[in-house]
Amino acid sequence: MDMVVNLSTPAGWSWALLPEIVLTVWALVLMLAAGWRHSGEDDQRFAGQLALAGLVTATFALFWLWANGARPDGVAQMVTLDGFRYASSTIFLLGAILTVLLSLSYVGRERILTPEYYLLIVFATIGMMVMAAAADLIVLFLGLEIMSVCMYVLAGINRRSVFGAEAALKYFLLGAFASGFVIYGIALIYGAAGTTNLTMIDIRSGTLGLQSNGMLLAGIGLFLIGFAFKVAAVPFHMWAPDVYDGAPTPITGFMAATVKAAAFAALLRVMVHALGDSIGAWQNAVWWLAAVTMFGGNLMALAQRRIKRMLAYSSIGHAGYLLTAVVSGTESGAAAYLFYAFAYTLTTLGAFGVLTVVGRDGERDLRIDDFAGLASRRPWMAFAMAVFMLSLLGFPGTAGFIGKWYVLSSAIEADQWSLAVILVLASVVSAGYYLPVIMQMYMQPLATEEAHRGSVAVGATRWVIGAAASLLLVFGVFPGRLMELSRSSSVNLKPAVQFTLSEPVDTTVVR
Repeated sequence: MDMVVNLSTPAGWSWALLPEIVLTVWALVLMLAAGWRHSGEDDQRFAGQLALAGLVTATFALFWLWANGARPDGVAQMVTLDGFRYASSTIFLLGAILTVLLSLSYVGRERILTPEYYLLIVFATIGMMVMAAAADLIVLFLGLEIMSVCMYVLAGINRRSVFGAEAALKYFLLGAFASGFVIYGIALIYGAAGTTNLTMIDIRSGTLGLQSNGMLLAGIGLFLIGFAFKVAAVPFHMWAPDVYDGAPTPITGFMAATVKAAAFAALLRVMVHALGDSIGAWQNAVWWLAAVTMFGGNLMALAQRRIKRMLAYSSIGHAGYLLTAVVSGTESGAAAYLFYAFAYTLTTLGAFGVLTVVGRDGERDLRIDDFAGLASRRPWMAFAMAVFMLSLLGFPGTAGFIGKWYVLSSAIEADQWSLAVILVLASVVSAGYYLPVIMQMYMQPLATEEAHRGSVAVGATRWVIGAAASLLLVFGVFPGRLMELSRSSSVNLKPAVQFTLSEPVDTTVVR
């Protein structure tokens, strides 16, 4: 039996926000621990273990809500209780857990002895979960800013690196600029609809015929521009390569996968839930964003020889693939996002995990040629990296292929045939920079006799790389259960019941 939560009571709010509250309590504990023990590598590892415990505990709290079918009593007011929120938050928590595991040995090696590193990852994850749970544009913006402020600091957390300082400054300046677009867009949407509640925006836009309202259109346009910055869509991508290149490698993976997934979860929530009836106002704009981003990201990645920068441009191309899911404006597109985001999180963090093993000093200078002969010295690591590259490419037998197929299906279902063709062509272009990595590992000899002798995955990093590669293969061959879970989690993304403004429930439930 479903658990019905009354969101008008303090107890109901506590149940609805249980995972976020649990993780916040752990964050406060971690904050005290970081202030008490902050002098050495052992203290750093202790902070990482506390962060890991908090993230795992919050995951169990989230699963408890999900398993009990928690749903709101009436119209969701400030937070949602639905499958899309639970599935999205699971992806964010998974990405945070993998990032912490990759960081346990990395930060010590790179001498980033700052326990607040893990605290910021936890707070960023809380912001992502708030974004996924938002039933109101104001709550969504609060979650976005919690996440963003933490990521600005994490990008430059290595204070000995001038490139880290550059990354943090660029990220902060352009991120703040993007946030201004988002909040101004929210203000105009409120001005047109008279509410910031997502369900009420959907109701009033349909009932009052706001689809062609100038203020609403301007608000949607500014909101889209702000989120185009956040997801690094072309031509709003200029910050991403330098930021991804200068940040610590586990944080780069966290930004490329989990932060991007959180931004798309919020974008889908608004576009499908609140603005589904106004799809004509934004679909063409998102279509062009998707097309230009797919080709732009992949073509720029072709010119890169440094692998960390290549993966940064690659992530821009993948933002275009996810924008294709948004263009459909349907629950099928949301389901495709969930599957793709899960596969992309595993792939990206696994690939950056390999970079932390093969490279040194922030991995900025690690080139594709430096992978030459890796298969002869470290065969299992080379195999895992090959799986990650093939999954990013969308090769059959990997979860990345199923994710792209799912996105293609959602586009075709929405009669977006031209965009589906562009996606396929862009994927073909991406083979030009994914396959050379595999060719270097398997078809080139070792550069020197000592090459890759120190490339040994230890501790949690080894398990992250192995588990990510294994899951990508398993879900690439047996995707049915995960696809079904993605579909069922997106069923109620659109408002389940349509009301009219003449019914009292609209004006009394949401204030």
